[in-house]
Amino acid sequence: MLRFTFWCLFTVCVFATQVSFHSSHVEWQPAALGDNDLGDWSLDTSPHPNSTDHLVFETVHSLLQRWPNTRMRNGHAIVPGIIPKGTLLYHGTSSNVFPTMHEWFATDPEHSYMFCGFSVEAECRLFTIATTRPLKVVYFDGSSAAKLQDGALDTQDLLLWGEPRGGTAKEDMQRIEDICKWGGKYKVDAFVRMQMDFEVMLCDPTSGVRVISSSNLVSPLTQWPQKILLQVSAFEVMNAAAWHNRLPGETRVHLNLAGLVTFYDTQLAPSLVPIRAGQERWDHRVQGISSEDLSATRTRLEEVLTRPEGLSSGIDWASLIQVIVDRYAQRLDSVQYLLSAPTANPDDVLDLANKTQTELRVMLTPYLLLSAAPTHPPDETELDWATPVFRLCATTHTYSMDSELPFMTASEKLVLQAVRGTTREICRVVTKMWVAGVHAGIDPLLNTNDHFDVIKVAHLRNAWLEDLNHLMTWLDWSEWVKCNPACDREVHRGVLSLFRQAN
Repeated sequence: MLRFTFWCLFTVCVFATQVSFHSSHVEWQPAALGDNDLGDWSLDTSPHPNSTDHLVFETVHSLLQRWPNTRMRNGHAIVPGIIPKGTLLYHGTSSNVFPTMHEWFATDPEHSYMFCGFSVEAECRLFTIATTRPLKVVYFDGSSAAKLQDGALDTQDLLLWGEPRGGTAKEDMQRIEDICKWGGKYKVDAFVRMQMDFEVMLCDPTSGVRVISSSNLVSPLTQWPQKILLQVSAFEVMNAAAWHNRLPGETRVHLNLAGLVTFYDTQLAPSLVPIRAGQERWDHRVQGISSEDLSATRTRLEEVLTRPEGLSSGIDWASLIQVIVDRYAQRLDSVQYLLSAPTANPDDVLDLANKTQTELRVMLTPYLLLSAAPTHPPDETELDWATPVFRLCATTHTYSMDSELPFMTASEKLVLQAVRGTTREICRVVTKMWVAGVHAGIDPLLNTNDHFDVIKVAHLRNAWLEDLNHLMTWLDWSEWVKCNPACDREVHRGVLSLFRQAN
């Protein structure tokens, strides 16, 4: 628990609020794939509260990135992958004997150095190994190595034991032993988790790796007094882990999204839908899943781990999702900044409204069909003229993928639905906001008013901000949760000085 305290302290544990949307639909079912119409094209129809499209989308976008998995520490995804040949891993110990049974290895030496003997007499040995072939791995997302009691370890424990077991060191020893026994049936070499940094639970250190060096290092206690040793060591681990905070994340592990298994799959684990209802995302847990859903999840994972290579569509899902995030993250953030800016006089109101409308138009530029124009004078209750813009925006990235459906795995179909549902909502809100600006007469190319009602434009800005805040809260992308302004370069030096002064 002490480790997590320092981990939270230096990663700035920031939380956001999620808002549930209300839908005009009475009953909800996941949308059927192969339907490029995506159902209702009304600009007033928001996602059903039980939809997990945005959760699956952000899960995939966050894989192997430290910051989003620190925020949302209760992971819900299990993903197969490999660690490529030639990758270096590290093991710190007070013994000069290399382990021959399941053991933990780190992706960064700073992490292993923490376990390198905490007494002056103890030897500080750092083993560096290199993979001699691709290692077959399974990755648990979230802070899946954090010794916590509130959900970070749930996916592993349910997979192994059918119930959460908690987070003591003794239980983790049993966890690595049992999970390696389970993985052995599917020729899994290792399991990848994240605590302060990423770690590899290597099941057999005598297979697929070789020792590059066995270094007897200076003991940590010769550098720092014992009373601050853990704090300083933990800080340096988190400093190294911060290299993987955001994309490209931990690049030494290559995941296969065609084998993604997630408890946010409402067809695989429908029993979790009512359990999540009304909860913030960081409170989501997988405990409480029905025995039938847990059995189905295990079966799906076993199918994934025994599937022959190459049985997938070949679509690069990670790049597709990143393209969408790149397209909208900064622009939505900029629009929110404009709408939150103070206004001292009527000229400021009009100026900021015009700038906002321009930003909305920029986002929609590739989809602004020449035929899409309002009546003159515009009828503010008539929105159908903008439906072609909405549809083109929402379907452009995935329209051609229906032809690939026969080749997609169940995991890929889930990701496809997540992309479609997420882009649909982004495009719905952005189009709706742009249409409101057009109707108000402030669009630079469809300006229908020569004189503006400042009070009406001020109300428009408030409505825009409400719609945008709901969208960004629903998406909850980790790009938007950050220090503003960013911490300066002196923070690292200041923290170390604080520790040293405490001595």
